[in-house]
This record gives sequence, structure tokens and C-alpha cells, in this order.
Amino acid sequence: MTLRVAEGLNVKREYHRWSSPSLGRDMELLVFGHAGLPALVFPTSCGRFFEFEDRGMVDAVRHQVEHGHLQLICVDSVDAESWYNRAVGPRWRIARHMQYERYCIDEVLPFLRGQNHNPHIAAVGCSFGGYHAANIAFRHPRIFKAMLSLGGAFNPVNFLNGYYDDDCYFNLPLHYLPNVNDSNILDQYRHNTYVLATGVHDMCWNANEELANVLRAKSIPVRLDVWGDNCGHDWPWWQKMLATYI
Repeated sequence: MTLRVAEGLNVKREYHRWSSPSLGRDMELLVFGHAGLPALVFPTSCGRFFEFEDRGMVDAVRHQVEHGHLQLICVDSVDAESWYNRAVGPRWRIARHMQYERYCIDEVLPFLRGQNHNPHIAAVGCSFGGYHAANIAFRHPRIFKAMLSLGGAFNPVNFLNGYYDDDCYFNLPLHYLPNVNDSNILDQYRHNTYVLATGVHDMCWNANEELANVLRAKSIPVRLDVWGDNCGHDWPWWQKMLATYI
């Protein structure tokens, strides 16, 4: 079916739902557009697959989507079952997160490939969605050729209540990236595109500076933009950022 997002502009919109073997429950997603660069979009903390649409982000890039330059694949989150789930121990939280990654890699990406054969895939997210975008992009640099984080928060270590194991380490970019020394992986990073956008009044500014410094120390090109004009951590700013970078 189609969604009219602005007068005179029609954007192809598809809703999909299936039972995920990786997560053991139904998962939903929305696809906007018919061609172009596919971007896997992660919602904010405990957000839903329709968040990008509801918050005006799809409308912000409607021209790129309508004209076949960009395709958005907006997935659901399981943050309430993983990082934010205080009802279970931290070992289960990180395990659930890893099941979520398997859902994205083993289920969503093959689904995407069936729709769009563009060899390049980007990961996109705002706030905690920026963490998801960065983590999956850095863990799978041969799959994700670009990453865009808007007001990203990259170190959810506080959700682990002091618990730490290899799975935690390898899902915390600020922990594992400084220790990446494999020349093949570093070469892949150096050929990809990483953009971090934040604002002068964004509480995640420091985290963006820290991640940018880690990447620069490894000679990995990264674009870090700190927006002025009282830019904060909110959707109106992220709409402008998305339209600027995509």
C-alpha cells in the first residue's frame, strides 16, 4: 500500500510481520521506498517500528525516498526485554540483545535483500537507536558500509549493574573498538562512512566526542558535527540532521 506524506508526493509504504525464530515472538517492521540506498533504522529507547513515521522523519527525507534514492527499513525494538528489563538479570539482558542482533542479521537483512539488491547498506538511529546503529555497523563492517547516528548514546554499561563478560564487551563499542588491531577489520572500517551528529545542548555530546576520538586514534575516518543554534536532543533537530546527511 502507499502513504501520502506530502501533497503531490507518494511514498511506497509496506508493513510486514512474521514470527521471528531468533526472538521467539512476532516482530513488525515498516519499509518506505522502492529503491536506492537501504537504511536499517533503529528506534529510540524502547521505541516502536512506526516511530520514524510518527515523528516526521520519513517526511523529512520524502524526496529522496519517493525518487528512489533511499529506502528506509524501520525495525521494532526489544529494549524493554533486553537493556531496559530490570525484571531479569544482566546476563539475560545482554543475551536478549544478542538475539535481537541475530533477528536483524539473519532475518531482516535477507528480507531486505529480497527487495533491494543495492550492495551498500546503512545503519541509522537516534539516541539509543544511535547505539544500535553504531554497534551493529562496527560489529559487521562488511555488511554495513555506512552509519548515521543522531544524538547517539554509545555506552549502555549502566544497564548491566556491574555485570561484565565477553558478550557485554563485544556489544559496547567504546570498549571493544580501542582494542581492534586486526588489519583486515581496520581496513574495512577505513573504507566505510561514519557520521556522528549531535548538538551543543545534547546530553550525549560527550559520548559522541569519545567515540569520534576512539575512531580517529585508529585512523578511521569519521565525521563528527556538533550543531549550534541551541540544538538539543529531540526530534525537530533530528529531522533537520537526517535531511542534511542522507
